[in-house]
Amino acid sequence: SMEQGKITAKSICAAVAGVFLVSVGVAFNNCAGLGNDPVGIIYDGIRVAGGMSQEMLGLASNLVNGALTLLLWFVGRKYVSVGTLVYFIPYGFFVTVGTGLYELLAVSDALPVRIGFSVAGCLLLYLGVAVYIVMDIGVDPFTGVVLRLRDAVNKEYRFVKIAFDLTMIVLGTLLGGKLGAVTVITALTAGPVIQFFTKQLRKRLLQAAD
Repeated sequence: SMEQGKITAKSICAAVAGVFLVSVGVAFNNCAGLGNDPVGIIYDGIRVAGGMSQEMLGLASNLVNGALTLLLWFVGRKYVSVGTLVYFIPYGFFVTVGTGLYELLAVSDALPVRIGFSVAGCLLLYLGVAVYIVMDIGVDPFTGVVLRLRDAVNKEYRFVKIAFDLTMIVLGTLLGGKLGAVTVITALTAGPVIQFFTKQLRKRLLQAAD
């Protein structure tokens, strides 16, 4: 079974804050149009394939996360937890908020502005994932699927994760999701940067607990 941290009101609130950062990061990357991360590209692909507007990215993400949670419920139930719901329930709404924030803050469509938002988007995404990991209340639907695949193929998590991300990128692009520089950068940097943030946050939390 999944070993989990204590699920408290505090850990749930912090995890929701992490999900907020992730969602706004995904929305910023999507609006900036320089490419989506390997998960965001699936949301964008579903959005485009479904004929939805940019503002409907949140709805598209809900459809994807809902489908994955349902799939996990049948084939990998041990990876469905409070954390899955904490991640999934506010996610689409937060992406919509992030899309609105971009529209409020982006003064122009100039490339430097878009690059700035993409950098901010990636950092928010990585920090949010790290916060969510450190709270340890369970895994998001995508991670659950990767863990279930890992169990099935019996290979190291990181290899399964890389293969999974590449598959997401190909699938997302085929569906019409925006592939770009950010896709490549996030595919290469997400792992190490999230690991770094996770380590730093754990240290800070341990210091705060002393």
